[in-house]
Amino acid sequence: MTHMDFAHPYFGAFVMFVVTFAAFGATVWLSRFVSRKIARLDTEKLKTTLYECGPEVTKQPNTISTQFYLVALLFILFDVEIIFMFPWAINFKILGWFGFVAMILFITILSIGFLYEWKKGALEWHSIK
Repeated sequence: MTHMDFAHPYFGAFVMFVVTFAAFGATVWLSRFVSRKIARLDTEKLKTTLYECGPEVTKQPNTISTQFYLVALLFILFDVEIIFMFPWAINFKILGWFGFVAMILFITILSIGFLYEWKKGALEWHSIK
């Protein structure tokens, strides 16, 4: 037996994967090269002007409240918690007491994090006074 065994059942799939990867890379590179050669590089004033009616747009700083990001992160946190609970619920009888204690510990840790966020005020919107 040689050090290279071409009779492996997945060898053909691996070769196809490598060829596809190389062909995709070559296609992306070729299309980028051709598009840069064909494109006009001169800039005209007409190209950069606004084409919609109305006053010219002035750049303003984007002021999005960080509250949106905090709520999104908390949503993802508790969404992942539910994703971990589905396989546990399906295999509840198989896991026995060990699985039960592990899930109680998991929920306890997440509840402590939830209470911490609640205490810090991350769940409260700005009050209107």
